[in-house]
Amino acid sequence: MSISAKDVQELRQISGAGMMDCKKALNECDGDIEKAKTWLREKGMASAAKRSGRIAAEGAVSSYIHMGGKIGVLVEVNCETDFVAKGEKFQDLCKEICLQICSAAPRWIRREEVPADVIEEEKQIAIKQMEDSGKPPEILAKIAEGKLGKFYEENCLLEQPFVKEPKTKVEDLIKAFSGTVGEKIDVRRFERYQLGEGIEKRQDDFVAEVAQAVADAQGN
Repeated sequence: MSISAKDVQELRQISGAGMMDCKKALNECDGDIEKAKTWLREKGMASAAKRSGRIAAEGAVSSYIHMGGKIGVLVEVNCETDFVAKGEKFQDLCKEICLQICSAAPRWIRREEVPADVIEEEKQIAIKQMEDSGKPPEILAKIAEGKLGKFYEENCLLEQPFVKEPKTKVEDLIKAFSGTVGEKIDVRRFERYQLGEGIEKRQDDFVAEVAQAVADAQGN
């Protein structure tokens, strides 16, 4: 069914949730505002926007080691109070995020962190793939812009499908927990280590340096 902008705005004012979350709630509830309001509360999205400006300075650094030491993850997740940080459910959330990072190997937390040059490179790759389509450059540029959504979904932690429940994004998982405890929850930073990662590149660099040194010596 068609959801009007007026209904989305009304639900937003009632719940404090974001526009896209309100639209999704109305779609899920066939346009029924009361049911949509309940749906948002159940998902922990109601009033999440109101918590977004608050400071989350407590929390925990959580770790996860997988495959007998082949992959390791460290992640810092912040909340507002020490009480929540020490809670079992918060610790469980941190472990779930570690598992996500281990399994899906995101490169950034959110799309705003993706460097401009990486975004431009992805756009150019998409355009090059469509060069034979016969579409004008401005249309190709718009299509390439649209394809960035898939790139963000694959590489940004918050936009990735949760590995244990692919229909739920990691961001929604965090929002649901935030709604449960009534505090802002924020993934601040993470590191993912994989055994042997980068060694081959360093070996290749070393071989290249040796070859260059030999070439220079022969040139002399």
